[in-house]
Amino acid sequence: MEHKHTLLRAIRYGTLVVVVLFGTLAVVTLGYAFFDEPSVSAAHTSMSTTTSGATASTTTPDTVASAQAGIVHVSPPSSIRAIYMSQCAVGTPSFRASLVDMIEKGQLNAVVIDIKDYSGGISFPTEDPVLAPFVSKKCGASDMQAFVASLHAKGIYVIGRITTFQDPLYVKAHPEVAVKTLEGGVWENYGGLAFADAGARPFWIYIAELARVSYRDIGFDEINFDYIRFPSDGNLADADYTFDRGESKAQVLEEFFQYLDHELRPVAASSAAEVDVSVEPVLSADMFGFISSHTDDLGIGQVLERALPYFDFVDPMVYPSHYPKGFDGFADVNAHPYDIVYSQLSSAVQRTIATTTTVPSLAETPLQTEASQTASSTKKVVQLYSKESYSPTKIRPWLQSFDWPVPYAPDMVAAQIKATTDAGISSYLFWDAANKYTSLKSVLGEQSLRSFYHIKSRTPDFCVTADNRA
Repeated sequence: MEHKHTLLRAIRYGTLVVVVLFGTLAVVTLGYAFFDEPSVSAAHTSMSTTTSGATASTTTPDTVASAQAGIVHVSPPSSIRAIYMSQCAVGTPSFRASLVDMIEKGQLNAVVIDIKDYSGGISFPTEDPVLAPFVSKKCGASDMQAFVASLHAKGIYVIGRITTFQDPLYVKAHPEVAVKTLEGGVWENYGGLAFADAGARPFWIYIAELARVSYRDIGFDEINFDYIRFPSDGNLADADYTFDRGESKAQVLEEFFQYLDHELRPVAASSAAEVDVSVEPVLSADMFGFISSHTDDLGIGQVLERALPYFDFVDPMVYPSHYPKGFDGFADVNAHPYDIVYSQLSSAVQRTIATTTTVPSLAETPLQTEASQTASSTKKVVQLYSKESYSPTKIRPWLQSFDWPVPYAPDMVAAQIKATTDAGISSYLFWDAANKYTSLKSVLGEQSLRSFYHIKSRTPDFCVTADNRA
């Protein structure tokens, strides 16, 4: 998900076809397609503010910018409504000012800003010796700390996005952590971008330090991890994962999730308590939209149930345009944005609140089998596992406000919001790699949106609480 050099990622269980789309390398499939990111052509909630390292306290947003005792954080709103701001946009004062104005004038209360983008470059200056060599020389904000403080002063919740395992900059300096070719070289995807091996613990330490500094020194309230997966495109048959220790991709990723939880939030992780944002960051994970309805790992290690125990929010990218022709019986998925989003989020919510699952994980306990075979029966034996039931509001989708492969009109954007609320979810993030949000601005500017949540909607099969934390 990047502002300038957006590479469409796709997996299918079969043939991959590479095409050039509007000058951007893309992977197009004839079957299931799973993407990290779309193409470029493609009134605030009241909040409390708290200071890092101090006892949690409630202040007014007006006091945030002048706080001297340390970095001040904003607690997550009960309903988070955010847009994405790219690394290049945040480094351009006029551009970022227009996006802040959009947040203030619209019905938004949060923003997602790149901490580290697709290139591996870090978006803010730091003297941390581990991070300093990787500060971007192309895009970023030299005044990031002050900018985040200014957002807090406006009552805006600030989420920092880390493009995790796709990191050509770090891999160039430390090829020993790279996904390798079978001949021992550094493997690259179709876009010529290298990945750190998801099992490389030295790289885990680097990512944890970046997250820690972003929260503690810059003031990001939440750390959002994107590209938490194995590669999805390129010559995958030539990719060699030398750090996997014989484990499945899904288990490697779950161990990484567990590591982040314990490293960044030792208090909450050890006590199962709700995170105190004055002491520890809120954590979230971006995942392919298909994790909502698939229980396999999609070939990239991502499984919903394996992420739920370790993150405050799991953010499936349910962009309607990224589902294949024929999905849910729709020949044209772009003509059914409501149906696609509602179907996927409803499935994700039901799995989130469930107390049992067929998915094994480090956090679950085997139960008795659901059915047993006998001499006179051919019923399949299904192994069930116990699972903690989480609030449905742990699911927080990425929605589409970009034009790909067709113009996404305001009614298509509004339909996604309605589908989200109908599925029992009140929070969402909007993606537009170009940071234009043309249709979303139109939707937010219409008076009709104010009655949007009051029209007759589908009723979820559960009661939604006001708390968006689980």
